[in-house]
Amino acid sequence: MHPLELKQILSSGLLSFPITDFDAEGNFRPSTYAKRLEWLAPHGASALFAAGGTGELFSLEPAEFSQVIKVAVDTCRGKVPILAGAGGSTRGAIAYAQEAERQGAQGILLLPHYLTEASQDGLIEHVAAVCRSVKIGVVVYNRNLCRLTADSLATLADRCPNLIGFKDGLGDIELMVQIWRRLGDRFSYLGGLPTAEVYAAAYKALGVPVYSSAVFNFMPQLAMDFYNAVAADDRTTTNRLLDDFFLPYLEIRNRKPGYAVSIVKAGARLVGHDAGPVRSPLTDLTEEESAMLQALISKQNVR
Repeated sequence: MHPLELKQILSSGLLSFPITDFDAEGNFRPSTYAKRLEWLAPHGASALFAAGGTGELFSLEPAEFSQVIKVAVDTCRGKVPILAGAGGSTRGAIAYAQEAERQGAQGILLLPHYLTEASQDGLIEHVAAVCRSVKIGVVVYNRNLCRLTADSLATLADRCPNLIGFKDGLGDIELMVQIWRRLGDRFSYLGGLPTAEVYAAAYKALGVPVYSSAVFNFMPQLAMDFYNAVAADDRTTTNRLLDDFFLPYLEIRNRKPGYAVSIVKAGARLVGHDAGPVRSPLTDLTEEESAMLQALISKQNVR
């Protein structure tokens, strides 16, 4: 897939990050991962991001990463594009990106580098090196230690033709406005804050109508209903779903750091699509919290 074709796909619709299946011992479980993707693919997401943050990229070994991307690409071929996560050190991110390209992924989501602070010059060189290493499209994720400015993104836009997307996970509205006004339609823009539905209407008003939904992992129809309501400016529906589901969901998610992933895996288990436990240093929901989530899911009329 040409990077510009991927950019067009990412410029509309709902995106999602499938969780990664592990067995009871924490080993990758390809059989149920493939079934998960077969279940999710027809529900209408524009693209799926395999081995992303919700897919626990940070806990995968290189060989496991290769398996995850291969299963995702093979399962979703002809159905929905697969973008692969890549991150860590520059050389590590390049290795992940090149392996994803080799396995047939249509694009890369470049997650933040690891541990150390970096100057804007250093971030530019990091992103540019990954972009140069592959021919497929790259989306950069502004989050945590990666805080690219509008000037830095303008430099990267000139240097990296296959850098086609920008995902915001900071929630810095001033910076987002600067970037959008400076770069215009050079990039596709994705909302990437955890539980992005809460911010979806505000980001749409900024000119960022596309976001990624973690809830799509276990209630895909509800996630699509919410996205369609935001797209149609249907405030009655979005307000109802925020009050009835998303805000109570946040109360559970915010109980412990790392629950943004753990609560999604719990939700998948509760609706009959168990993906196994999270890997340390994440922790699973307690029985009490799982019961709270089950009660919340049971109140909804969709899956």
